[in-house]
Amino acid sequence: MAVFSSYQNTLPDPNNGVSASGSAGTGDAGYVAGPGYSSVSLKSVFPSQTTRTNSGSVIVRNIAGHKWDINISYNPLLRAQFEPMYAFLLQKKGSVSHFFVSLPQYKQSQNAAWNTYLTTGNSGGVQTVKPSANVLAGADKFIFTNNGGTAFNSSSMASGKPGVGDLFNIVDSNDTNHSKVYMITRVSTRVDYLSGSRPDSDEFGIEFTPPLRKAVNAATSTVNFTDVKFRVINKGKDISYSLDVNNLYKLSLNVEEAQP
Repeated sequence: MAVFSSYQNTLPDPNNGVSASGSAGTGDAGYVAGPGYSSVSLKSVFPSQTTRTNSGSVIVRNIAGHKWDINISYNPLLRAQFEPMYAFLLQKKGSVSHFFVSLPQYKQSQNAAWNTYLTTGNSGGVQTVKPSANVLAGADKFIFTNNGGTAFNSSSMASGKPGVGDLFNIVDSNDTNHSKVYMITRVSTRVDYLSGSRPDSDEFGIEFTPPLRKAVNAATSTVNFTDVKFRVINKGKDISYSLDVNNLYKLSLNVEEAQP
């Protein structure tokens, strides 16, 4: 007998499977890993409105919040691969319920040394980082430092550093609704930095898009760079598939980021 506290709520993939009872436990009855993607597209959507004056000046303003759109395609699937995933999607009742998606290209940072630091540091334990100070909603940059444990050194960068294009999210023990995903656009160190914004030796500075959806409390928050998951809903109300003459199932997904 296996007792679990929550259902699997991440789209099944090779790293996130689901059992017959809906759990994520690899030892539970009927557990299968999900199929891999044949292709993935990620689109940054920042709705804006542009007005051009008679003199030629252009005025641009945001008219809605940012979201990520994700399109996922699969190679033709055997029924044993298809059914658990299709059942998972049907359980979401179209676009009524949210779920999470992990994209393989963003499962880890591009910097191998930074990944090693986060998982082992120099003391054999998982390392966490946090903002050096509270950050207001709407900010598109902050400086972060080690949250105890083994400090990194941004002067020598022996522990690596985040890479431009890496994803992160904020894990706040007092605000589980801060599920927005952000992408790093610039990284500053003790050696390379914009004048007036030099990080200390045990700090990195990052700029990112979109701006922070919520304020970040340095005392209760950590910055997660590993296996960042998108909170999404299906863009359409219908979930359909096709079956070819070889009894292989064809399926594709269009989902969009959705905040609570």
